Amino acid sequence: MRPLGIVAMVLGIDEDKGPQLYKCDPAGHFYGHKATSAGLKEQEAINFLEKKMKNDPAFTYEETVQVGLVKADYPVFRALSTEEIDEHLTAISERY
Repeated sequence: MRPLGIVAMVLGIDEDKGPQLYKCDPAGHFYGHKATSAGLKEQEAINFLEKKMKNDPAFTYEETVQVGLVKADYPVFRALSTEEIDEHLTAISERY
């Protein structure tokens, strides 16, 4: 039986390199990412992100927000409220 584990995502803003995102798997391996996903339907989300991130596009604030955020002018992670999540999901669904 496999032991239970978690996937951790570490977000931060480096003064020299800018925003940084690292994903740590249950075995302790960590990798830097431009965008990533974890959990249910992870592979589908990663495939979507790979298509969107192809050619290193620049996204607006509204295009990148999904569940939580860290901004350079306020470098503290905060989870979005249910109303904010619903607003963003509605905007995403209307695009497709």
